[in-house]
Amino acid sequence: MVDEAQVAPGNKKPAFNVEEEKQKYRKLLFRRLLFLVLCVVLLFVVAGISLALGSASLSFFEAYSAVFGKFFPNWFSVTPLADTVVWHLRLPRMLLAILVGATLAMSGSTTQALLRNPLATPYTLGVSASAGLGAAIGIIFGSGLTGGPLLIITNAFLFSLVPVTVILLLVKRKGASPETIILAGIAVMYIFQACTTLLQYFAESNAVAATVYWLVGDLSRAAWWQLPYVLGALVICLIINVRLSWDLNLMKMGDDTAKSLGVEVDRVRKILLLTACLSTATVVSFTGAIGFVCLVAPHICRAFIGSDERFLLISSTLFGAVLLLFADIVARRIIAPIVLPVGAITAFLGGPLLLYLLIRKKKSR
Repeated sequence: MVDEAQVAPGNKKPAFNVEEEKQKYRKLLFRRLLFLVLCVVLLFVVAGISLALGSASLSFFEAYSAVFGKFFPNWFSVTPLADTVVWHLRLPRMLLAILVGATLAMSGSTTQALLRNPLATPYTLGVSASAGLGAAIGIIFGSGLTGGPLLIITNAFLFSLVPVTVILLLVKRKGASPETIILAGIAVMYIFQACTTLLQYFAESNAVAATVYWLVGDLSRAAWWQLPYVLGALVICLIINVRLSWDLNLMKMGDDTAKSLGVEVDRVRKILLLTACLSTATVVSFTGAIGFVCLVAPHICRAFIGSDERFLLISSTLFGAVLLLFADIVARRIIAPIVLPVGAITAFLGGPLLLYLLIRKKKSR
């Protein structure tokens, strides 16, 4: 039996082929799963390279033998040098790079989808600028709620909560659109950047240098005690984001459409903004403002697997870890033995890469 829609002379719309659409979806699903697997494999390889490279060179297998030898001592032969170098020097930095990159990329993907803006990130909302002011106060004046090694970290985290509070108050008001939220975040960012600049203007040269170094973002302060905090923020926020990923997909079509489909738009927006900003605030308080990961990683993943947040969140999280880990390797080895701040490397790598993606996207239209 022939479908009349296929033979009507005035009908230009092709008939909907169910089997063809199923086949397309299977191919897309396979490509998405393949990309996730490749990200996991790439993370494993880059992590091994990160552990192996350094002033005391180890092979890829020696590095991983030192890691697994702690848990399975009868199965792996490990030299004292490899054990000391891996566990005391390189492993904390490598794990922090993975967790920080994953957290930043996850937050960037969520923020871009939530605000329907490809340039939106938690940094755009003022989180890094406010954390920078808190750190600058701790470095220059040596004052804060806590003392000792936690002074700068605590200051940075507490100040990074200010834009979160401002944005949540805006969302609470009816009619706070994504554009309003972005503009409010940019305003807060410039206010805090101006305050930090004024502090640096009147500070001593050593304090200014320390503040600038912190603002660039670096992993040299990595320590084992920091990892549970960053891991906890990542796991909790990732679970929340994945659970709300379908609502996020609907919200990208517009608030009115999402509401008509049963999504509590205001509630979901509050929760996701809170998770994105708090997870970023946790990371920034330990490492400083490492930029471009939260912007570039979601764009790269979106180019390969599309914009379905159910897959994009996970893939961005994995790829962000790979991206920052690779940048850290470059920072440590490009002019060794001098170690560059990884935040500068992510900007050098991320800027041209983002331009390339934008040019490629424009040509494909």
